[in-house]
Amino acid sequence: MAATLRIQSDWSQALRRDEGEAWLSCRSPGKPTLYGSLTRRGLSTEGVPDIAASEGFVVGEVTKKSIVISCPHENVSTKFLAPYTTFSRIHQKSITCLDISSGGGLGVSTSTDGTMKIWQAANGEIRRLLEGHVYDVNCCRFFPSGLVVLSGGMDAQLKIWSAEDASCVVTFKGHKGGILDTAIVDRGRNVLSCSRDGTARLWDCGKSACLGVIADCGSPVNGIAVGTADNSLNLGMPEEAPSEREIGTEGKILLLAREDKKLQGVGLQSRQPVFLFDGSDAFNCCTFLSSTYILAGTQDGNIYQLDVRNTNAPIQVVHRSGAPVLSLLPYRDGFAASQGDGTCFVIQQDLDYVLDLTEADCDPVYKVASWEKQIYTCCRDGIVRRYHLADL
Repeated sequence: MAATLRIQSDWSQALRRDEGEAWLSCRSPGKPTLYGSLTRRGLSTEGVPDIAASEGFVVGEVTKKSIVISCPHENVSTKFLAPYTTFSRIHQKSITCLDISSGGGLGVSTSTDGTMKIWQAANGEIRRLLEGHVYDVNCCRFFPSGLVVLSGGMDAQLKIWSAEDASCVVTFKGHKGGILDTAIVDRGRNVLSCSRDGTARLWDCGKSACLGVIADCGSPVNGIAVGTADNSLNLGMPEEAPSEREIGTEGKILLLAREDKKLQGVGLQSRQPVFLFDGSDAFNCCTFLSSTYILAGTQDGNIYQLDVRNTNAPIQVVHRSGAPVLSLLPYRDGFAASQGDGTCFVIQQDLDYVLDLTEADCDPVYKVASWEKQIYTCCRDGIVRRYHLADL
């Protein structure tokens, strides 16, 4: 496990004024934590803050929204990025999920204030209120068209909404417990859901019917992801011929992040188990990096990277804090992750530093979504933050 650099969550505000200070720390497993500080000495001729670091830390490139800090003793470097904009008026309470439409124009989010809203991604202006779930809505996502939204709630219902007029066009019933995550197959003729009831189900949007239970785990399924499997992977054969209403399930694998510390892969069309991986704690989320590489995050802060062709041992385990991993997102040639202690970061294969998305303080960051060079996060503090990653 590598060393981890941390910075005061509101560092960009703290360093806006002359003589302003922000704290730093460098934590390395099995060693005492190194503490330090940043001090602003003034402005450069370009209007960028002139920042000095205390002993043991080195300041690299500084812009108005970012600062690169390294700790040479631990051979670690991190670029801290402040939000480009924040939206604090979309919801009144904690925001549990969000997504951005394929065109980047709209956002959708759910909150513990009981609402689900569609808003303009540029300025956070609310466009539509999606009303119809009983109790809290746990998850929401846009269909690839960007015109339709899929949501799942504690009421065990899965709903499809028009983003244009906020009407609920389809309601799926069949789960016996709250829906925790959803996935969309190809363009969305079929969709998937997972639930506290331990099952993952495949649904036919056109006929608003359940096409089958893909897996019954006997333990809550906290997250799912669907992806095209590597050609060399044996996905098994279906026991009976698939319904002609199944569109795009062939050659796909469904990942299941399970509460019983297991990550499971199932052939989407065959319904046959492909692999079962034992983790260190409950799995909260999972995603595909490619047709061979997958990621999954646990309640005790581990992010496992696995090769689906051989899941006996992980390729690597990333551990930046012991807080629950709540969200994982493929991003360029790496990934973004968020955790229950406000940690939110981006790792890229070709960069020798970690990109840390700051300002959430110690509040859980529940979800990360992206559109082109922007990353959006939602948090227990009720704020949507937008980060601009143009200069990666």
